[in-house]
Amino acid sequence: MRPRSGPALPALLAAVLSFTACSGDDSKSAESPETTPLLGSGSTPEAESLAEPSPGLAATDYVPLYPAGTQVVEQIQYREADGTLVTLAGFRPTNRHARERGEPWDQPDVGPGNYFTFPTWYFQNRTYGLLIRDEVPAGRSRVSFSMRVNDGTFVESGFSAFRRVDADVRDYGWKMNVGFNNPKEGGKNICYATSAPEDCLVLITDNWRAPQPGTPFRLGDVLEVTPAQFLLSNGDGKAVIDGGGIRYYSFEQLYQVGVGMRPWYGIAPTLDSSPLPDSTLLGGEASVSYNYSEEPHRVFQQTVNNIGITDMKRFVEGRRLFHTSFIDGKHSESPDINPVFTQHANQLGPRYNNIRCIACHALNGRSAVPALGATLDTFAIETAAASSSTGVTPDSTYGLNVQQRAQSTTAPDYSVSVQSYQTTVRTLPDGETIQLQKPVFSFKGPVPAQYSVRQAPQVNGGGLLEALDETTILAFSDPNDANGDGVKGVPNWVINPENGKRHLGRFGWKASKASLRHQAGEALLKDLGVTSPVYKSRDCQRGVANCNSTTAATSLSETEIDRLASYLALLGVPAQRSLRSGYPDGMRVSPEHDVNPTLISRGSTLFAQAQCTACHIAQMKTGTTHPFAELRNQTIHPYTDLLLHDMGTGLADNLTQGQAGPNLWRTPPLWGIGSLKYVQGGAQNVRYLHDGRARTLMEAIGWHGGEATNSRTRFEALSRDDRTAVLAFLESL
Repeated sequence: MRPRSGPALPALLAAVLSFTACSGDDSKSAESPETTPLLGSGSTPEAESLAEPSPGLAATDYVPLYPAGTQVVEQIQYREADGTLVTLAGFRPTNRHARERGEPWDQPDVGPGNYFTFPTWYFQNRTYGLLIRDEVPAGRSRVSFSMRVNDGTFVESGFSAFRRVDADVRDYGWKMNVGFNNPKEGGKNICYATSAPEDCLVLITDNWRAPQPGTPFRLGDVLEVTPAQFLLSNGDGKAVIDGGGIRYYSFEQLYQVGVGMRPWYGIAPTLDSSPLPDSTLLGGEASVSYNYSEEPHRVFQQTVNNIGITDMKRFVEGRRLFHTSFIDGKHSESPDINPVFTQHANQLGPRYNNIRCIACHALNGRSAVPALGATLDTFAIETAAASSSTGVTPDSTYGLNVQQRAQSTTAPDYSVSVQSYQTTVRTLPDGETIQLQKPVFSFKGPVPAQYSVRQAPQVNGGGLLEALDETTILAFSDPNDANGDGVKGVPNWVINPENGKRHLGRFGWKASKASLRHQAGEALLKDLGVTSPVYKSRDCQRGVANCNSTTAATSLSETEIDRLASYLALLGVPAQRSLRSGYPDGMRVSPEHDVNPTLISRGSTLFAQAQCTACHIAQMKTGTTHPFAELRNQTIHPYTDLLLHDMGTGLADNLTQGQAGPNLWRTPPLWGIGSLKYVQGGAQNVRYLHDGRARTLMEAIGWHGGEATNSRTRFEALSRDDRTAVLAFLESL
């Protein structure tokens, strides 16, 4: 087919403004020695020209989201000429310790710990990192840790490398607690953002871990390390740089000699740290370690484990935006202590669904469970006119989605709610019954000719999906069912609203967004009425021609939309909880770790035997072109193919988005699904499927039709014990 230039951007805006729900500073690393990069770098070539797709659902003329040669924004690991391994590891402030629950180890449960939380003022002047020079691969028993401050000045900052000194170690058991003394400051513990790597240095030359303390380091040895920062103050307990707090703890991380930072779990005795096996690393080395401060409800909010130093700064700055109210600029956490983000006050649109991103994705999870008659303001209601077919023609009343709330008290009531549920009962071959419910929606305004109700999904792990090469995803597509398994899988092709280029769709319930930047920009516009460089005018929500041609300043600047997208990209996924942890005698096992590895392993096998993995692909490898080095070359287990599948009439809406007709839905990732009951505040608050109809995993499976019918039938034909094993496997993800 003869290529031609893409269609004009204004004509595309209505077609690309379809999404699920409300979902920087790019300075390079200060270190740029002569090195052999371990994670790719290079220049970005000119963007490829756009061509019209070939007929049908396949295409070969798309533009890669990140073309070959894309530079990394920060180098996180490299080798020097003699083999010395250099790792740049980012850290942020925390309130307490990694193994400190809300009570002593041998006491009854009184509440969660305070390790996964984000202290006040976390988003400015409080991120830093360790530059780790590991000379063991070069034949020397030396590992040095240099404090690297992103902004301002740290004083009296501590460093601990600890645990497993002897059998009496418990709780923390620090072997070493020293400071980063700076010879340029007369040996005082003072480190600046401008300090050189050799200025604030801790050197370790031997391994003190049991059973052979005092021996030289060997490749594969581990060091559990944590820094703790103090900010410069005037003696009044307030930081000179911004008036915030001055004393913080930080991550307790595991460094493996000759390898780098590793996700870890606690083994016997006393939850000693050990690298997690590769089989548990759903997000590869970007996976979030097991958590022993009993905060599973906060697990979706954590960074990728291998995050770099300046990337940690990007993460917290983006997180601040995710938590900012666009009506008064206040942070959702400690709103009367954290400084107000005044530049974003009074930016909320006249119509909206919520006032901040985190309101829809509470704790980075899903929409709130709808109560009958209550406004669905944490859901998205996509709309289209009756004339829509392959494209989306905006509804004359609502535009491209229902913005259910309004700032004006005289504005029309456009709220949408669940009026009732239609229920049916499915009886399995062994007699077990499953009740299936389907919501019936009520509109206070006119009922749109076409609409689709979508719950907000959890937001973590998106960067790893964004890092998959298009060829990796497209290899799973089988539009003609060539292998005869009844499963097809087709891509959705998405037009970039900023430049008109065609990309592979990855995000949203119908894969209608190409990137996290695209996803964030649509959520800002449609759920908050907030403009950004992605959608520059509120007119875009109405599908108005030329709406993106404005030169007026947008609510979010280019730097800020980049920060927000960076935050979403650098959120990690929890490691699979499929291993027993080495809890000490007399210590209550945290519920999220009370697992049966044998049952989980059997469930994994049965899940594959039922051919669920035909769509929920168990393993992929990310590519080498994503701007974040943390996300490159990672073997991940997302349990998705990111393709569209016909799920049958039972799940169909009546809205078409690109190639995604009413019956077609993107395979949702399953990683993190077992943590939802903690993130959402209990299993009763978890809902599955696009419109949140399913209350349990059994009910969600029961709705699988179309291409998933055969897999559902195989699952339902299993014995009750085998079905329990499959569910235990899913709960471990």
